[in-house]
Amino acid sequence: MSSTDSRAAAEVKQTDVDSSSAATVDLYSVQAAEALASNALHLPITEAAPLYEQLLVVFPTAAKYWKQYVEALMVVNNDDATKQIFSRCLLTCLHIPLWRCYIRFVRKVNEKKGVEGQEETRKAFEFMLSYVGADIASGPVWMEYITFLKSLPAVSALEDSQRMTAVRKVYQKAIVTPSHHIEQLWRDYENFENSVSRQLAKGLVSEYQPKYNSARAVYRERKKYVDEIDWNMLAVPPKDSSKEETQWMAWKRFLAFEKTNPQRIDAVDANKRIVLTYEQCLMYLYHYPDVWYDYATWHAKAGATEAAIKVFQRALKALPRSQLLRYAYAEYEESRGAIQPAKKVYETLLTDGSDNAALAHIQYIRFLRRTEGVEAAKKYFLDARKSPSCTYQVYVAYAKMAFCLDKEPKVSHSVFEAGLMHFMHEPLYIIEYADFLSRLNDDKNIRALFERALSSLPPGESAEVWKRFVQFEQTYGDLASMLKIEQRRKEALAGATEDGGVALEGSLQDLVSRYSFMDLWPCSSGDLDHLSRQEWLARNLSKKTAKAAMTSILGSVDRGSGTMLNPGSTDIVFPDTSLMAVHDHPRQKHGRPIVPGGSGSGLPLPVASASLSNPNLATTIGSSINAFDDILKATPPSLLAFLANLPSVEGPTPDADIVLSICLQSNLPAAPVGKVGTSAKQLNSGHAPSTSEVSGSSRGRQASYKQTGNRQAGKRKNRERQDDDETTTVQSQPMPTDIFRLRQIQKARATSSVSQTGSTSYGSALSGDLSGNTS
Repeated sequence: MSSTDSRAAAEVKQTDVDSSSAATVDLYSVQAAEALASNALHLPITEAAPLYEQLLVVFPTAAKYWKQYVEALMVVNNDDATKQIFSRCLLTCLHIPLWRCYIRFVRKVNEKKGVEGQEETRKAFEFMLSYVGADIASGPVWMEYITFLKSLPAVSALEDSQRMTAVRKVYQKAIVTPSHHIEQLWRDYENFENSVSRQLAKGLVSEYQPKYNSARAVYRERKKYVDEIDWNMLAVPPKDSSKEETQWMAWKRFLAFEKTNPQRIDAVDANKRIVLTYEQCLMYLYHYPDVWYDYATWHAKAGATEAAIKVFQRALKALPRSQLLRYAYAEYEESRGAIQPAKKVYETLLTDGSDNAALAHIQYIRFLRRTEGVEAAKKYFLDARKSPSCTYQVYVAYAKMAFCLDKEPKVSHSVFEAGLMHFMHEPLYIIEYADFLSRLNDDKNIRALFERALSSLPPGESAEVWKRFVQFEQTYGDLASMLKIEQRRKEALAGATEDGGVALEGSLQDLVSRYSFMDLWPCSSGDLDHLSRQEWLARNLSKKTAKAAMTSILGSVDRGSGTMLNPGSTDIVFPDTSLMAVHDHPRQKHGRPIVPGGSGSGLPLPVASASLSNPNLATTIGSSINAFDDILKATPPSLLAFLANLPSVEGPTPDADIVLSICLQSNLPAAPVGKVGTSAKQLNSGHAPSTSEVSGSSRGRQASYKQTGNRQAGKRKNRERQDDDETTTVQSQPMPTDIFRLRQIQKARATSSVSQTGSTSYGSALSGDLSGNTS
């Protein structure tokens, strides 16, 4: 094996399918797989077989690799190995090219076995059509089978009649299957019936004509969904790329279409088509747990219990680390009363070494409580608490179950106390324990619990516990204890927050918290908004210094050159706003270059102050305000009018609905747009608008260029554009003389002279400038 093949094999070799995300990316490299498959084509089968095996471990549903592998074995006449490969891939890869390869192999093996071989071949065809006969690409398979049946020898008239009957049955199945070759199959069927008996053909054709029409109509709809699917895609774990999402949606639409039974066939045949679609979908979405789950639940709803179990088992084999599929399978087994299979699924969840073992403990305890009773759940909890994967959530779950379901508050209290020895540092555990005690109306132990927890928790992790303690005192304590706990919280958290405790000093906020209940508030919504704004400002007082420093940086910009005066802050470069100009496409003007700051565009330009180009701006905070005013002066009037209507808000993001309402209620000054009438400045400058400006027909001129179809004129125009001065626009250049173009213009003029109601506007016949503004 060459070094290139060894490198490609190393890229695809599977060591642990889901060991890490980085390994998964390399493992499912499509480029490496394609390179390996391409190299295997040029190797002897003894060297290529290990490469194919490596490929198919990673891509077990890649029909093209299975086909390539089996064809390589067929070339060397290794029939035993070929049969083994077919047995591994046929039922999971319902792909027409692979199955036709299987038929070729069967016919090759049985071609010299006489009648016995013909019978084996016939059975192989029937076997294939039972799985992929409903595929949209199955037309050639039906034709090949019909041709095979017609070629069978018939010694007697009885055998010939039996052969014709068999051919007729296959035809009648084929013409009601929505496939690409359905029309050709129908024509062949008509010819076949007419060749047998014209009298009988008339009745049979009229009987199957409506069925054929229905199948053909369904084929046209079916083809729309099939054309959206990429049939060459390899099955890789989802990476949320646009292509993967598109394919996922295409398959979902195709499945939904098949489930509607558009052809209104019997339930058995309709279910076969749905199964075929699901199996083909899993060839490409093999690593999508939702597809497996949908497939299994569809079987379960249809009453096919065994089929649903097989799909679940295949799904767990395909995605061994999917906990969702394990829980789904256990739930299905439990729902149908199969307790032991469900219990085995839970046990595998506990022994697979996953990071979420605590959840498996909790769900297994609940499962045992449902199926085996209280004692079984209690026994397992006592064993699980010794496990290193037992977290505080396991204690909370079992304590709640003992309290709510088993009605044993003492057991629940003991569990919480036992967990407190290990999880005193968990704020959420403390809060859950406090909620339990509050249900018992044990206010003394609640206070004692909060005091014990707060004495051991660091200030940075005690905020939630303090909050719950304050809420408890505000609800059940007296005024003195309430004020005392609030003050203690402020002192404890003053140095633990980034804000330095400034926001905690607002007495009104404490009053609101103290005298509110559920959705009832002691003040109006406006007061609440005002207090929230004050709280936000208080929390951001420390950020004002940084904001002022940024403002001073703005004042140090040299707007004449657009560079920073402060050499220590050269990362921020501001544009020269004095050169701001409204962009005007050169095709809309004839011979008028855009001058920065000028009005050649026909639109009002921003008024730029002379101070914007002053290089002697001060770098103090006071001068930054002037710099901001200068920027406002350079802002377009329409934008200034919009900004003037906005509310003055400094702090949280304004409500989007309020901003939109202001936009809808504002009367923004519209910028003047170039029209037929020219401005006074344009008339004084001696520039008269061209015909294309009057009609605004640059788009029409482009259309007229397309009508001429003269490529040479386009090339000459490109060469002349490169030679002209940069200040000259394309429209100001004379068009090259083109006899065909002149004839088209003259013809158009004649048409416009006949039509009195049209508003056709044309340019000069000498320049060939046809504006074509026709209404």
